[in-house]
Amino acid sequence: MTPRESEIIELIRREVKPALGCTEPIAVALAVAKAMETISDSEHDLNSDWRKDIGLVRQIDVKVSGNILKNGMGVGIPGTGMVGLHIAAALGAVCGNSSYGLEVLHDLDKESISIAKRMVEEEKVCIGIAETSHKLHVDTTVTLCNGHKANVVIEDDHDRIVKTSFDEQVLFMLQESEGGACKEGRNSAEMGLTIREIYDFAKSVAYEDIRFILDSRTLNMVLAEEGLKGKYGLRVGRAIHSEKYKAVFGNDFLSYAMSLTAAASDARMAGCTLPAMSNSGSGNQGITVTMPVIAYSIKYGCDDESLARALVLSHLVAIHIKSYLGKLSALCGCVVASTGSSCGLVYLNGGSYEQVCYSIKNMIGNITGMVCDGAKVGCAMKVASGVSSSLQSAVLAMEDTCVSEHDGIIEKDIEKTIRNLGRIGSVGMQDTDELILDIMVCK
Repeated sequence: MTPRESEIIELIRREVKPALGCTEPIAVALAVAKAMETISDSEHDLNSDWRKDIGLVRQIDVKVSGNILKNGMGVGIPGTGMVGLHIAAALGAVCGNSSYGLEVLHDLDKESISIAKRMVEEEKVCIGIAETSHKLHVDTTVTLCNGHKANVVIEDDHDRIVKTSFDEQVLFMLQESEGGACKEGRNSAEMGLTIREIYDFAKSVAYEDIRFILDSRTLNMVLAEEGLKGKYGLRVGRAIHSEKYKAVFGNDFLSYAMSLTAAASDARMAGCTLPAMSNSGSGNQGITVTMPVIAYSIKYGCDDESLARALVLSHLVAIHIKSYLGKLSALCGCVVASTGSSCGLVYLNGGSYEQVCYSIKNMIGNITGMVCDGAKVGCAMKVASGVSSSLQSAVLAMEDTCVSEHDGIIEKDIEKTIRNLGRIGSVGMQDTDELILDIMVCK
């Protein structure tokens, strides 16, 4: 493996990881869990089960950026039948384990859920808006009845802890240089990665070095099957898959891909306790970037190596585009993720580099502008729409057809086109982001 291949694989491993529950409330749960662990490490007279004694906790104060609040207000929290950041914070306090990262609630059980619900009912959890320029920001302070307190801050990535303190004494502070060199590494844009290099990497890298990406199939397929079986959310996937609507949706690959992808989102957004393989900090993005490609491999009998290479391409394209947008924005992640899956579908059909670029341009020329109005069960409908656009763009690309460079935000150069999308989502839609949040909090 060359040093450059190693760097790209490390990028994939950083951005593609299991996540249990929507990652915005999970980031809150992670911060609270770390604060509780900081107290455990500092208060040596507490017994091992002290976290389940809510009488010891006076207050859990959580201040979050607007985008965290937007994506945490209406989404189901695993296993609870509840939505929102309050119950997520309480669960982080009672049973969260920060060593699990985005699977911080892995040890969730009925007793913990019951205790966490009591904590919320007794108004021990307070959620507020933080004054910060960071789109992704969680600042948590846990105060005990004896006056001792711990503070934890997460910033820029859902599992990037930048500060811990106990009784105002800073125990850990991540310096900017450390953030770039150690925890995060360089993102795709900083690496100078291009679609050309991503395509060549996906085709040429040794299969044994990327075999791990098939874990995306394992996790997300189980989640999709659960969504088809259970009555989760709006049941978008179940409706598309139902015999009752075969006359409407048909029995072709498109309906199969849409049903699997939407079903996985149905389950995840409604609080299913199964993890998703995420992409760029988003479970829904991880689902959308993989499930159409996985559905194609099942429908048409692709071998594991071909699937792995297509998934690497799909994941990396989404990671690359996301590096120009930031982790959270007013642009729905479905746009980014379905662009990645469109590239994966082109690859599985023997498409060239030029045709992969065509599929990206087709996607950007089609559904750019789809807004993110928070994480919720309705995301499954956006996911289904994204899958439809993904296949449409791939089919046109295989016909050597793409949106012209004279149209809209499309440029002749694929990298400029991607940067245009990034500017729209991160700069142009800033007022939209604030307006959406204002509407949501004033309902």
